[in-house]
Amino acid sequence: MTAADRAQRARAADSLCQQAFADVGCPETGVALVAVGGYGREELAPFSDLDVVLVHDDEVVVGEWAGKVWYPLWDSGANIDHSVRSVSEVIDQSEADLKVALGLLDVRHLAGDPNLTLRLRTAVLAAWRRDAKQRLPELQELVRDRGRLLGELAHVSVPDIKEATGGLRDATVLKALVATWLIDVPHAELEGCRQALLDVRDALHTVAGRATDRVAPEFWTDMAPLLDLPDAAATQLHTRRLGRRLTHLSRLAWRRADAVLRRPPSAKAGRRPQLTPIGGGLAVAYEEVVLDGGARPTQDPLMLLRAAAEAAERNLVLEPSTTARLIAEVPPLPDPWPAEARDLLVRLLAAGRGLLGVWETLDEIGAVASFLPEWERVRLLPHASVVHRFTVDRHLVETCIEASSLIRRVSRPDVLMVAALLHDIGKGQLVEHCVAGEPIAREIARRMGFDDHETELIAGLVRWHLLLPETATTRDPEDPQTVGLVTARIKDREELELLAALTEADARATSEKAWTTWRASLIRSLVRRASVELAENVTLEETARRVEIPAELRADPGAVSVTVSEDEDGSEVTVMAADRVGLLADAAAMLALQRVSVRAARVWTEDGVGVSVWQVARTGLEASVLRQRLETIVDGRLDPAERLGRSEAAELAPIVVVHPEASTRATVLEVRAADRPGVVYLVCAALAGLGLTVASAHVDTLGPQAVDVFYVQESGAGALTDARAAEAAQAVRAALTATGQVPGVN
Repeated sequence: MTAADRAQRARAADSLCQQAFADVGCPETGVALVAVGGYGREELAPFSDLDVVLVHDDEVVVGEWAGKVWYPLWDSGANIDHSVRSVSEVIDQSEADLKVALGLLDVRHLAGDPNLTLRLRTAVLAAWRRDAKQRLPELQELVRDRGRLLGELAHVSVPDIKEATGGLRDATVLKALVATWLIDVPHAELEGCRQALLDVRDALHTVAGRATDRVAPEFWTDMAPLLDLPDAAATQLHTRRLGRRLTHLSRLAWRRADAVLRRPPSAKAGRRPQLTPIGGGLAVAYEEVVLDGGARPTQDPLMLLRAAAEAAERNLVLEPSTTARLIAEVPPLPDPWPAEARDLLVRLLAAGRGLLGVWETLDEIGAVASFLPEWERVRLLPHASVVHRFTVDRHLVETCIEASSLIRRVSRPDVLMVAALLHDIGKGQLVEHCVAGEPIAREIARRMGFDDHETELIAGLVRWHLLLPETATTRDPEDPQTVGLVTARIKDREELELLAALTEADARATSEKAWTTWRASLIRSLVRRASVELAENVTLEETARRVEIPAELRADPGAVSVTVSEDEDGSEVTVMAADRVGLLADAAAMLALQRVSVRAARVWTEDGVGVSVWQVARTGLEASVLRQRLETIVDGRLDPAERLGRSEAAELAPIVVVHPEASTRATVLEVRAADRPGVVYLVCAALAGLGLTVASAHVDTLGPQAVDVFYVQESGAGALTDARAAEAAQAVRAALTATGQVPGVN
């Protein structure tokens, strides 16, 4: 089953068509018999149709000879799709019907007037290029419709090697995109995949004994020897790899086509791309993340993850050659990973739909294996259950995409996202995959730098990720032992909260049937009852640390102190000043205005001095510069609200929860919001605007989400009343969602 076999079949068909044309006495000029579509490309499978058109000049009078051409072809037993058209009719039809236009791009002369065929081909190509920008959106919608109907060749259980996403139809579309001259596609990769997939179709026709493009499960075994492969599993893996590669090339090509279509008319084609730096040695060019001129990949082990996270969050293409260079040059991550590497991975996983294309690029070029070698265990591994829409690796990515919309429900979005990525990592083992996956996930989490508690949390989520659906759907919900099955395995409410989110994301990524309203209600009811039974193991009450108060602060109530200490993973900034309403907001504004990314913070009052200690990602900070910025804010010479009070609306709304049970001396507000510069400032400024003081705070940035806890008091008093607590929560919520001034801040 090779290209030579297909060419031989095409030559035999050519001879048949040429003889038929000659025998009926067609005119020698102004008439031509042409092949289109797959026959035009000389890609006939054993049972392919012959797509042929008898074309004539408009002034040629069509006689009886036109209909007689087809009789010898029918008599030969060939399946033919035929028509008789004038040149103008062919052009008109191609302009009216996109599928006709695609077939004519491969027009090939068979018999008759070669000049007519040349003129036809030239006219078709010229029209295609002229109208490309108007026709590409329609073509893209056709591609999407096929994908929605038939799924992806790489993942569906019974793939259609022609019409499914990543199939032969997409390969033809890619050739049509290249023919527009608007974009390019790697020719060697496209042709290699296309020819190999044509070999698969030849084998399929031979085994099935008829024209078909759907590979039924029973065909894989018999196809194997025809493709020189050892068995059905190898044949299926080979076919799915081809489909995935073509899918990746197709998505990349369409992203680039979209960028061209969005480019303003004034932009000249072929000019040097304009780079927009985005930091960290990276830039954006034509909606793709690339390296900028000052990038030093050999000196930055985090650059690959940073590039991937930036591309996914911005929903841009991670340029493949950039990725290949990063794989070759970026040093390996240390074991365990630094905190910033872990944060970058979580940002990547929580990017939503932007993750899919970036992960495909990473996987296709071998980058995933560079930081997650265990991925090879599940790469293109089919699920045993037909309920699953995707292979295991794609299902894991889809679970991350679903989980990204649930991170506001959990206090540890970083743990949720990593558990979503790893929950089926034990598939393909001899033992049950939940059991097999637990030690694998534990080792990966340890290597990523999670502490012992977090590592066990991730391992436990992987081990028990089927616990809730299995218990909720197979046990009596009224039986007390049903809840006991859950509470015997889940340690606390934090783990239960994470498991509930993972369960929903896993089900939604599996199929529409896996998360029905009925099923969801059973699981949520079980979670509510289990939550009542579980004792909260982690209290929100703060634990203050003692610091030495500088003498100048005791001598001068108006003085401020800013110190910076560095470690290998960032810096620690300590701010101290006489305690007052709004002090924490000023300190947060100081860091936000310097574009310093805050990972964590602890705030408390000690002997009348407000102390805040901030863990930040940047090194090289100068305490004198920070102090000067803080003083300009305190003196009123700089209004942070003007610079930090406006932002684009986040995809997920912030969540503000009052925990009345968490403290007897203060009211505890828990805030979960998209991480961006100024979150802590906006919260504290809103509270200060109500005359409230923050007695202490616990600030954490976990991937894309800030999870902050504030102990709020009335100035000079204790906890808030219920009405004031509700007012404070509403003010904070408004501050984080508004695009204008911070409530209560002038």
